[in-house]
Amino acid sequence: MFESAEIGHRISRKDYKAAEARLRQALLEAQYQLLESKQSAVIVLINGVDGAGKGETVNLFNEWMDPRHIRTEAFATPDADGEEAPLGRPAMWRFWQVLPPKGHVGILFGNWYTDPIVQHALGHDKESRFDERLTDIRAFERMLTSEGVRLVKLWFHMTKEGVTKRFKALEKDPKTAWRVTAHDWDRLKHYDTFVPISAKALRKTSTGEAPWLVIDGSDPSYRSITAGQYLLDNLLRAVQTPAPVGTGHAAPPAPPPLDGRSLLATQDYTRALDRATYEDQLERLQGRLNKLLRTPEWKRRSLVLVFEGMDAAGKGSTIRRITQALDARHYRVIPVAAPNEAERAQPYLWRFWRYLPRWGHTTMFDRSWYGRVLVERVEGFCTEPDWTRAYDEINAFEEQMTQAGTVVVKFWLSITQEEQLKRFEARQNTPHKVHKITPDDWRNRDKWPLYARAVDDMMDRTSTDIAPWHIVASDDKRWSRIEVLRLLCEQVEAALGTKG
Repeated sequence: MFESAEIGHRISRKDYKAAEARLRQALLEAQYQLLESKQSAVIVLINGVDGAGKGETVNLFNEWMDPRHIRTEAFATPDADGEEAPLGRPAMWRFWQVLPPKGHVGILFGNWYTDPIVQHALGHDKESRFDERLTDIRAFERMLTSEGVRLVKLWFHMTKEGVTKRFKALEKDPKTAWRVTAHDWDRLKHYDTFVPISAKALRKTSTGEAPWLVIDGSDPSYRSITAGQYLLDNLLRAVQTPAPVGTGHAAPPAPPPLDGRSLLATQDYTRALDRATYEDQLERLQGRLNKLLRTPEWKRRSLVLVFEGMDAAGKGSTIRRITQALDARHYRVIPVAAPNEAERAQPYLWRFWRYLPRWGHTTMFDRSWYGRVLVERVEGFCTEPDWTRAYDEINAFEEQMTQAGTVVVKFWLSITQEEQLKRFEARQNTPHKVHKITPDDWRNRDKWPLYARAVDDMMDRTSTDIAPWHIVASDDKRWSRIEVLRLLCEQVEAALGTKG
């Protein structure tokens, strides 16, 4: 992977000056074109050997372009007790927080490649775990590029002898001696281990949509012009031929069942509770949940609740019965509506990653990321390739949550069309509820069969062993609320290894 970067590339100072003047102007113009078009985001990943010019290149890009429209982030290796720790959130959480919106450039120094390479090189992760993390990175980058992000992946390389020579030269000059630390010399001792592992990482993750460019870092002039020109080429392509969103050769969706039956139609909607039984069980289950979430073991776990269902299925009222059992300081309810302008400028899952809870906390989503395979699919707000690939992306998202210690509990509150009509009419005739009914609610009733099929596909593709779906028949609200609380307590107990 690094042969051509070890032959000593260099250019003259005269050639550098001529190229720099042209390149600076072109980069600035391309940056403003990108900002005006808002068609793509450009993310520059800076990786490579210590001493090969990574930091100097980051500074140069900010000097050559307008830094007001560049988000530069440097990440240290996560530390369970340090500021860089995600506090129990998935490892990728901190990178999702800094993704640039469309029209902007992000420069990520010490990004999602650093920790997998370091952990494997130091012997903390086995080969199998390293391979697993590289596979996850490929899937993540495929998702980004499918959402319109252009990835510019730069690897700066030098030989071990070259790095040693550079470190010694920097240390010799009092003005630059501060740039070489004991940590740098210690890392150099592991050079022969890091390089083969890094080569494998590049080989496994250099794809057609997100290739690596390996740059010889031995000559600063050559390094700077090469990196700058490659960035310019990508900026121009982002403006002239923006990364396609929702394209590609997606497999056709599953055919509808031949007998026309749907999963929702087979539920038992006759179960009900009288008020006295309901109130007794409600108080008991709320107390059970509160106790579970106050155990010492829960301090290193978190909870994500997903509520989906047809309009008027009782999602909001059910959530309120759960929040009554919780400490208001430790939970958050996120009502999900159509994405706003800032959210549309980011990859689809971005707005959900922002709200993932840290250890000891709970987030409840009143509608969720499943909107892509439900309302966006049915209403045509995204393309077929968008929602067909979303199943895999959602499963990966939920798997990352569970690996970080999050308990993911998903509820589909299911009602019949007859019960929905009763609730719609009741809302229209009740002054303090009339705001809850909109023309869209009535229009969506006409698409009930399309939504029912979308739900069947969603259940088949995303009800997993780590995050199964719970379908709760909700024609009787009292029975539904108790069933949700019971299932929730059981899921938390299973995660803690206790019994109710």
